[in-house]
Amino acid sequence: MTDMTAQTLPVDASNRRILDFARSEVFERTFKEGMVLVEETAAYLDGPGRAASKRLDRIGALAYAGESMRLTTRLMQVASWLLVQRALREGEMAMNEARSDKYRFAQRERLDQQGFHGASSLPDSLKGLMARCEMLYDRVRRLDENMYEAETPAANEVSSQLARLKSAFGEG
Repeated sequence: MTDMTAQTLPVDASNRRILDFARSEVFERTFKEGMVLVEETAAYLDGPGRAASKRLDRIGALAYAGESMRLTTRLMQVASWLLVQRALREGEMAMNEARSDKYRFAQRERLDQQGFHGASSLPDSLKGLMARCEMLYDRVRRLDENMYEAETPAANEVSSQLARLKSAFGEG
């Protein structure tokens, strides 16, 4: 397999860290977990969940609709990120494309954490899927931050203050 990253960006330490993760067993497990959760959620929402939602009162049905939409949105964000990492690993995507802001999971605004009114009456099966999704969502968000945002070290405050002082006194 040719390393597409070498064609577009040098394989420096941050690029190597990203590729190493995409080729790791941790990624494989995370990828499988994410895809299984997507399938389980789709099967639940299309089958038992649909039947359960019809038994809810109006407020519960609205909460079910809102929470199931939030659940599927988060799962699609996770699945999209995982598929980008796999495409990078397989050489189907260049490193500079994978680094693009449009694929950055961590750049996405954090969704409202507050539950919908009536969410306490939701079926336990849905609540379980929501909890599993939240844990996976948070894990992928941290992975993205560690892999893509950690590549630019924070500015050294002391150095920047010294540079400002030198500039102010005409020494820069």
